Amino acid sequence: MKLLLRNGRVLCPASRLDRVLDVLIDDGKISALGPRIKAPGVRVFNAARLVVAPGFIDLHVHLREPGQEHKETIETGARAAARGGFTTVCCMANTAPVNDSPDVTRFILGRARSAAVNVLPIASVSRGLRGEELNDLTGLSAAGAVGFSDDGRAVASSRLMRLALEETKRLSAFVVEHCEDDALSAGGVMNEGALSRRLGLKGIPAAAEEIIAARDIILAGLTGGRLHLAHVSARGTVALLREARRRKLRVTAEATPHHLLLTDAACASRDPAFKVNPPLRGRADVRALLGAVREGLIDVFVTDHAPHAEDEKRLGFEQAPFGINGLETAVPLLLDRLVRRKVISLSRLVRMMSTTPARLLGLKGKGVLRPGADADLTLLDLDARTVVDIRSFASKSRNSPFDGWKLRGAPVAALVGGRVAFPFDGLLPGESA
Repeated sequence: MKLLLRNGRVLCPASRLDRVLDVLIDDGKISALGPRIKAPGVRVFNAARLVVAPGFIDLHVHLREPGQEHKETIETGARAAARGGFTTVCCMANTAPVNDSPDVTRFILGRARSAAVNVLPIASVSRGLRGEELNDLTGLSAAGAVGFSDDGRAVASSRLMRLALEETKRLSAFVVEHCEDDALSAGGVMNEGALSRRLGLKGIPAAAEEIIAARDIILAGLTGGRLHLAHVSARGTVALLREARRRKLRVTAEATPHHLLLTDAACASRDPAFKVNPPLRGRADVRALLGAVREGLIDVFVTDHAPHAEDEKRLGFEQAPFGINGLETAVPLLLDRLVRRKVISLSRLVRMMSTTPARLLGLKGKGVLRPGADADLTLLDLDARTVVDIRSFASKSRNSPFDGWKLRGAPVAALVGGRVAFPFDGLLPGESA
């Protein structure tokens, strides 16, 4: 299929592009970029006043399939991703069964073939997520796993984490670590502090994150392996990242919109929509995290999309599962609350949501706009005014704390391999060239 995007603001940090250009797409690839490209008979999309960016990539989602399809499926999660402006997502291993075997990895990839976006599996570090025995990381990598994580819990054993970092170094892969000392966090439901004590709720101290982050950074230095810290939430972890960067260790980190925009004060409502792990932290932690974004210590934004069934989230704050539905709100939230308020530039946002995740995953042809690259594109309208409405989500789940938020700036289209993944009516405005 041939397609011409006309007069869009082409923004690509990897190619140092930020100018109004046409983009010609042919057979799933970008075939040309330039002013007033002539391509008779090609379908044209008028991209004037829109930003044309390399497709956004989410390194951290939970799609629940196999085994928890009542919460989400690969199909519905991918559709939600496309509506949120993402063209590639990486799904975590805590499915049922756990993605700890090549058969499960291949099952996920098979189900993903007909999905709206690219779905890449991250397999578990340990068998069954038990933290006792290292998986066959070589076999999982050969089956298509792009990384390894016991997300939902930390790799329990320092010895096992060392082995994982050594093995993934050999495979040119990385370990994504959920930093949480279970012995400190056990039974906790929100950030430990004055508010949790006033509410009579068991707290999760920031130290639970910081202890594992410190251990793993030390092990990354020991092994030379690639460590990626998931959903950073605590100011102590930011300080550890700064030291890792000073030492030039192979350590990267991610942050979510909810940890950047919300504090534990929201938990005073006891609304389970605000119950996440790691928990929403205090104001000082949020300030430190925003500073880390500005400083470049946070490499990528992720959603940690964690859908749950409505009846599960209705169990009450103490009993409800942790997790936020994030794929359809992340980009508008970041455009409105970070870019529009000049916390970061639009170019920096694109780098953190496309260029850098593509590099971390080693995805050739993604995260860049140039002839020969994959035609994975995210189109943004910086002036679009939206109101978050959980009832309109493409996801099967509705567990979002952002319902009703008024935002400015949104994704308006996503193309995956030159195919229109969003909007879902499939009809592009424009006319034949």
